Amino acid sequence: MWLGPTPWRPYNGEIIKGWPGGWRLFRDYSGGEMTDAGAHFMDIVQWGLGTERTGPVEIIPPDGKNARHLTYVYANGTEVVHNPAKGVGKHGALFVGTEGTIAVDGRHLETNPASIANKPIGPDEVHLHRSTNHHTDWLRAIRTRQKPICDAEAGCRAVTVCHLGNIARWLGRPLKWNPVNEEFVGDAEANRYLDRARREPTPSASAFTGRR
Repeated sequence: MWLGPTPWRPYNGEIIKGWPGGWRLFRDYSGGEMTDAGAHFMDIVQWGLGTERTGPVEIIPPDGKNARHLTYVYANGTEVVHNPAKGVGKHGALFVGTEGTIAVDGRHLETNPASIANKPIGPDEVHLHRSTNHHTDWLRAIRTRQKPICDAEAGCRAVTVCHLGNIARWLGRPLKWNPVNEEFVGDAEANRYLDRARREPTPSASAFTGRR
């Protein structure tokens, strides 16, 4: 039961350890830090780009030549560069605009120039969902039947971006992605990574599952 549908192996207490390490280090169970912490940062990026219900159309892995870092290209031409190098910035997402930059993660906001953070948002500009606590926001969504700050679709799309980056790295070549159909364009090899064979339950696991 501890393995779920992944390939069978003897029980190993080291694998079920929490962060850091543990199951995150094994591809059978995880996409590594890319799909762990990376999903939180990509959530911010998708939110900022207004692409919470879609995703990139091209994924370019680093090749040591023209592409130094993993790069995502969106339909409007916007590029998102994944740069895990230490010292690049203190925050998870860095938005670069024509009038300055905004560096942000789940707890911090830093702008350059600093005045950007203090500029009032106009009534006709985009106003984002405000939440000061995940638990109260979730309870509010239950009571009002309105969406929480990050609903299931937004979370799915954010981690999908991370999975796409992993697949591009594993294959070592650029990939075209259709965010509507959620499949790679004309690439059967890449599409095979979208799912995998699942291990059938063993007799002992089936018997244990049925116990009361």
